[in-house]
Amino acid sequence: MVDKKQIIRETDDEARALARRLISGSRYGSLAVLLPKGGHPFASRTAVANDVDRTPVILVSALSEHTSGLMHDPRVSLLLGEPGKGDPLAHPRITLQCQAEKIDREDERHTHVRSRFLRRHPKSALYADFPDFAFFRLNPVSASLNGGFGKAYHLQPQDILIESPASASLSELEDSAVEHMNNDHADAVAIYARIIAGQKTGKWSISAIDAAGFELVSGDRLARVEFETVLEDSSRLAPTLAELAKSARESQG
Repeated sequence: MVDKKQIIRETDDEARALARRLISGSRYGSLAVLLPKGGHPFASRTAVANDVDRTPVILVSALSEHTSGLMHDPRVSLLLGEPGKGDPLAHPRITLQCQAEKIDREDERHTHVRSRFLRRHPKSALYADFPDFAFFRLNPVSASLNGGFGKAYHLQPQDILIESPASASLSELEDSAVEHMNNDHADAVAIYARIIAGQKTGKWSISAIDAAGFELVSGDRLARVEFETVLEDSSRLAPTLAELAKSARESQG
């Protein structure tokens, strides 16, 4: 019999980086809840965005089966990671065990969470403000990362979330910073996408900024750029973005 401890690898920086990429780079995932009647697990596909600390955020209708499960029991599981060519089990994925937290419209976080979600999923604006729809943060309690065959890890919230004293102030200025970059520095945004994120085609815009980096969207495509170090002060955002653009331009020769 194989010892489970031999199957689960020690969590290292490579595993943490992969887990963060999967969480930040997923537009949708599989959400599993426990149904109120009978307690059976119920899984469904849901669109996913991230809050400023990388916590997954979902938008769901009160009329759906999974929302009744969320409201009955906040313990949920979220599977992220898209299969590619060949064996789907050979591709990385992460399962998050979470506590669901509803973000009421009166909550001061609602406007910010809504803005982030709609920039990643613009078509959601058609129904996001319907009375039966609500945002939920899925606060990670633990995670299981499978990086492919023989690459299994157990992770804790501190392995995957963004912890920075700058997060609160960045969330306050994020909307204006995103608008400024997309409207006034579209050339820099294109360079971020093409040179740093390796996206050779598409019209890209910044959709979210946090202390660890920023995300870019082009239609249904999503890309992520990580800063070299997590920002400890929001005043470092502008010079960091400028330095990234300068470095990318210089790399072109």
